[in-house]
Amino acid sequence: MPGRTRSLLALPKAHLHLHFTGSMRVDTVRDLADKHGLRLPHALTSQWPPRLSGHDERGWFRFQRLYDAARAVVRDEADMRRIVREAAEDDAAEGSRWLEIQVDPTSYAPFVGGLTPALEIVLDEARSVSAPGRTQVAVVVAASRMRHPLDARALARLAARHAGDSAGTVVGFGLSNDERRGWTGDFEPAFRIAAKAGLASVPHAGELLGADHVAVALDHLLPDRLGHGIRAVEDESVLARVVDEQVTLEVCPGGNVALGVYDHLGAVPLPRLLEVGARVALGADDPLLFGSRLADQYVSARLDHGLDDDALALLARGSIEGSVASPSTRRQLLGEVDAWLDAPAPPTDA
Repeated sequence: MPGRTRSLLALPKAHLHLHFTGSMRVDTVRDLADKHGLRLPHALTSQWPPRLSGHDERGWFRFQRLYDAARAVVRDEADMRRIVREAAEDDAAEGSRWLEIQVDPTSYAPFVGGLTPALEIVLDEARSVSAPGRTQVAVVVAASRMRHPLDARALARLAARHAGDSAGTVVGFGLSNDERRGWTGDFEPAFRIAAKAGLASVPHAGELLGADHVAVALDHLLPDRLGHGIRAVEDESVLARVVDEQVTLEVCPGGNVALGVYDHLGAVPLPRLLEVGARVALGADDPLLFGSRLADQYVSARLDHGLDDDALALLARGSIEGSVASPSTRRQLLGEVDAWLDAPAPPTDA
């Protein structure tokens, strides 16, 4: 197919939606379980990737149970550093030049002396792996909807102390977990703390709930980006707000299908978002449980939606423009996307 054959692994891009625990290689989870003498669910030992569904409470419970089992094997500083290092290596292999990995340090704090040491370990390793590598790693601190909003404020204050726009700094503040839990407006004070420190607002909304929850997030959390946000397409007025307010949507097709939001990859309404001019950044979300990484999302855009290289370059640009990288870093990466598109297309995808 002329014009649609450039290597997607070579396409420079940013990765804005990757969870710390969910980034782990399945072999790493198994290694860490052996290291600490822990048992894993069958789905993480011999049936991978697991079959999941977020349609109902039972389906989400299965997803959350597997996620919690994986998180439980992370028991010390070396484990945490390994996760950051391997995430950077895997992203680099797929053309990701800027990674904003999302972490809630609460789960790891008991093993390393508290919230501050837990976050500082992740930041230190992010700086370390970024120095020699092609992928620069920054951090998004994410609060959980399953915890009290006061906990979110504590995390926002911690994140604010490490705010920046370079590798090894905190660049954003998020809100994750089951969006059907908790009232989004209760977390508004935490996001005000983060915004005062210059952190990007990057909450989850619009995957398990529809466009009405996207509107709630827009009203209360003033997002720069939305984790997912894909279901904004269900209401034209909400979709228009996303476009007008220049909110980047972190679209994760593989995860959407794995959780049953859409029946198949071709049903993900990516073309509609591009048609109305929404800025989209493709993300892998939780490769550990969904079985697909960042490059797979671009492959799906090409094969399942027929996007040509111009449109794929637009997606890569959207990820870079939606990132919190410094202006100079964004300019450099956007130039590299242009160079990718200007290069002659080989007869087959490399």
